[in-house]
Amino acid sequence: MCGIAGIVSLHNQPIEAEELHAMCAAMVRRGPDDEGMYLGDGAGLAMRRLSIIDIQTGHQPVCNEDASIWVVLNGEIYNYRELRSQLEQAGHTFRTSTDTEVIVHLYEDRGEACVDALRGMFGFALWDERRRRLLLARDRLGIKPLYFGTMAGRFLFASELKAILQISDVERVLNWSSLSHLLTYGTTPPEESMIEGIHKLEPGHRLLLEQGKEPLIERYWDIRFTPNTRRSEEDTIEELQARLQEAVRYHQVSDVPVGAFLSGGIDSSSVVAMMARTATTRIKTFSIGWHEQEYNELPYARLIAQRFGTDHHELVLAPDVFDLMDHLAWDLDEPFGDASAIPTYMVSKLAAQHVKVVLSGDGGDELFGGYDKYVVESRERMTRFLPPFMRSLLAQASRRWPNGVRGKNSLRHFSLPGPERYLDASTLFKEEHQTSLLTPVVRQHHAFLSAAGPRLERLAHSTDHWLSTLQDLDLRHYLPLDILTKVDRMSMAHSLESRVPLLDHPLVEFAATIPAEWKLRGSRTKYIFVRALRGLVPDATLDRPKKGFGVPLGRWFRGALRPMVRELLLADTSRRRGLFNAARVEQLLDQHDRGQPLDQQLWTLMSFELWCRTFLDRRGGMEAQTPPARAVVPPMHPIGRRLSGTKAVAFHAALPQKSAS
Repeated sequence: MCGIAGIVSLHNQPIEAEELHAMCAAMVRRGPDDEGMYLGDGAGLAMRRLSIIDIQTGHQPVCNEDASIWVVLNGEIYNYRELRSQLEQAGHTFRTSTDTEVIVHLYEDRGEACVDALRGMFGFALWDERRRRLLLARDRLGIKPLYFGTMAGRFLFASELKAILQISDVERVLNWSSLSHLLTYGTTPPEESMIEGIHKLEPGHRLLLEQGKEPLIERYWDIRFTPNTRRSEEDTIEELQARLQEAVRYHQVSDVPVGAFLSGGIDSSSVVAMMARTATTRIKTFSIGWHEQEYNELPYARLIAQRFGTDHHELVLAPDVFDLMDHLAWDLDEPFGDASAIPTYMVSKLAAQHVKVVLSGDGGDELFGGYDKYVVESRERMTRFLPPFMRSLLAQASRRWPNGVRGKNSLRHFSLPGPERYLDASTLFKEEHQTSLLTPVVRQHHAFLSAAGPRLERLAHSTDHWLSTLQDLDLRHYLPLDILTKVDRMSMAHSLESRVPLLDHPLVEFAATIPAEWKLRGSRTKYIFVRALRGLVPDATLDRPKKGFGVPLGRWFRGALRPMVRELLLADTSRRRGLFNAARVEQLLDQHDRGQPLDQQLWTLMSFELWCRTFLDRRGGMEAQTPPARAVVPPMHPIGRRLSGTKAVAFHAALPQKSAS
């Protein structure tokens, strides 16, 4: 696991080593063990390394035999040993034992199609000196991030947005469509960042940049839900068990100890169960709990820990974790509307005190139909038979009823056509609420439909089973933009590598062939997955109601944290920014005090305000940008002067071990 960065000169501008160093310094927690750099004619690659595989000699950047192809990698290639064996048989010579080196030799043989052979989580950059060609690629499901943009005649890329912001040419201009997406869904869009002109490379995509040409972005992998109705349920269960075991085995490839996040739910328990089947030592597991018992799942996590004899560690959280808000704004990199980032941050901090790598159970709900919203949709689908005049009557009644009257929102909800009704339940601020929230100046730029449009389009035109359509939507949006973003940023904040075996792409492709009727049976979510785990995981875990990774925000925002929330959202700093109607914000706070559940909306506004203070208001260098220290950051070694000319130079600086987070 690393953080990568780079610059390609489009018009012969010089590339300063200090610029690459500044980009790396902004994401030092992604890689506290090592810094490496390549400077050639027209391109520079850099990286921060978290040493997981080939600790002694696996320094990056890595090159091919004649040093004409260079690569930096963020992530892990789990099938690198098989690929290495094939490449050596084909005549390639390896200098290291790192997984990164297989990419350069695959590229020599297959060009940009090299990415098709990779099994893992990754964002990598490859520079082909002879062709003056850059290849960027991101893993199939979006586990690892990759940002890019063209600024002042130079192409920039990095694992994090804030690394690109260290370049002085980058203007910090708010992206209005991203603001719309944030207020609608709590995240920035799949292809855009919160800064105008800086983009995300989408999951399953690669980017090619050649001299004198515009960047070419193409999809190299896509998921297709094609149910295999010829395979029996029993055969499906048997194969599912085998593929799950294989995925967990691959994800334990490491030269350092591997632990696991353990919530006590089905997905994390399945991962721990599979780890235990082949473990030769006690597995270290990590859990977070709450004093508020309705949110606390520690007893269920302990049940699994006891069942499999793990070395279990846990932590109970209280409202004082909000002292971390400034740090979260920096580490999340963009505004983020999911408050479960807090427990994810804290469980990562706990795990980082014991291991360098953890496995998580993320992805199970998307693959096997685990969300309660799927059950709700199976009931609400009956409303598709309502005639248009009935929908019109419901909409009129909703508009006439006063705000706050019980049932008003339900009338509005059921008046909507199917795709809009489904998305309505997961929308933070409805269109009319955004209109009242934003100031007139902002409304000139604002486009609500730009946020909802792509999802509505996919829902309206899909010919798949309705459940497969919803799963597909979540795999493309909710999973990479929320779940995987949260886990990546919060684990990396503590220099901890988090791996996701349920998103091993062969397992994902297999899950897409399981008939939808075997995933959701009545109100039983994950039916086939539960059957596959029966006897491996305790029945008490498999049969208990789903809770999710909730946070008692509502109680905290009406109690101990009420002054902090008001001070942050109503401060002069926020008012002067001129984005939100202060009177409407105060109204939201009052409504929440009276019991209306607006905690996620308030959290999103808080996250955005703190992001603005961290990345828009502060215009200085790294000293001004770095948040207050919570751990000793290793001193940076000087990395040299500006290098120019046609001779490429690569070097790295070994750093002292990081202190405990």
